Amino acid sequence: MGKIVVPFGPQHPALEEPESFSLLLEGERVAAAAVALGYNHRGMEKACESKTYIQNIYLLERICGICSHAHSTCYVESVESLAGIEIPRRAAYLRSLIGELERIHSHLLFLGVAGHEIGFMTFFMYAWKDREIVMDLLEDLTGNRINYGMNTIGGVRRDISPEQCERVLKAMDQLEERTKYYQQVATEEETMLGRLAGIGVLSREDGLRLGAQGPVLRASGVARDVRRDDPYDAYSELDVRVATDTHADVYGRVVVRVLELMESYRLIREIVKNLPEGPISVKAPVKIPAGEAISRVEAPRGEDVHYTRSNGTDKPERVKVRAPTLANLAAITNMIEGGYLADVPIVIAAIDPCFSCTDRTVKLVRAESGENRTIDWQGLRQYGIDWYRKQGIDMEKIKISRKDM
Repeated sequence: MGKIVVPFGPQHPALEEPESFSLLLEGERVAAAAVALGYNHRGMEKACESKTYIQNIYLLERICGICSHAHSTCYVESVESLAGIEIPRRAAYLRSLIGELERIHSHLLFLGVAGHEIGFMTFFMYAWKDREIVMDLLEDLTGNRINYGMNTIGGVRRDISPEQCERVLKAMDQLEERTKYYQQVATEEETMLGRLAGIGVLSREDGLRLGAQGPVLRASGVARDVRRDDPYDAYSELDVRVATDTHADVYGRVVVRVLELMESYRLIREIVKNLPEGPISVKAPVKIPAGEAISRVEAPRGEDVHYTRSNGTDKPERVKVRAPTLANLAAITNMIEGGYLADVPIVIAAIDPCFSCTDRTVKLVRAESGENRTIDWQGLRQYGIDWYRKQGIDMEKIKISRKDM
């Protein structure tokens, strides 16, 4: 049987964002697959160096519209670590509350997309209708349906009232009842079972070897969750139960997200019930002491990591983001290979990819001659070194003060 290479993307109806996959086909089966990153370059990490720590909160929140709170939380916690700031307990609970609401928003969006990719449009409509409940709730609490602007260095910007707490609990009752139906559909509906079971298999061993994160790894039977394993905000005081499944396929990833929805409802009730009194923020210095810090949170898609290096000024010297989609891309080719071409869209969708979170590289620049030229990784690194040298900074002579987290 002959082989043929089929390009999948970067522009494709099944991809919400541009990303390029090269698929080597033998008949209808994928013999090999490769991912080519670099189609979404927005220069956010570089832009952080010319903005203040406060301005960067709102910039980094826009890395992703679905996990914006996770990114801003991860960033401000790295800055707070550098500044030696401990936020008030009420602020920690409010951060966790918005984080769980965002997880619900993200997982309902995923369930709708999963239904869309397999042609189950009724499921798509139901999930996205219920998603409106949590988005309206986020608007009620923060003023925005997307990019909530809740975080600040030293705590949160908005408090919530007892009346808002009641509305949160009422919404959780509504969503829990609806999610019970999704749980039934996911486990009994022939359309779901027939299209998702046995597709995109990722064994426990391969998941660990390839560094998979979040629901992708938990669907392969690995109970790993930053909220429980390395608690932040209010999670050290909450009873976090990690949802797992052992099917190790797309079906298992749907099941894990449905279970995580039920867990988020329970956690939100626990947060509201135990919400402490007190201030919602403490004063933070404009200039952050020199050092470097790493922070991580459990975003809806998995572990999100932010690195911040300060030089004693009001602007960071370096900000680096490792989004969960990047961690899961190493496993995506493993899940695609051996399967059918028709299954590729749902296998990719099952990691709930956010390619704008992932891509912060540059492949094409305009030279002084006005012509376009391509830069590889080594050339890009050298370009950065040379640029800093022109500013009078020799990176080889800088002593980096490392902060023990």
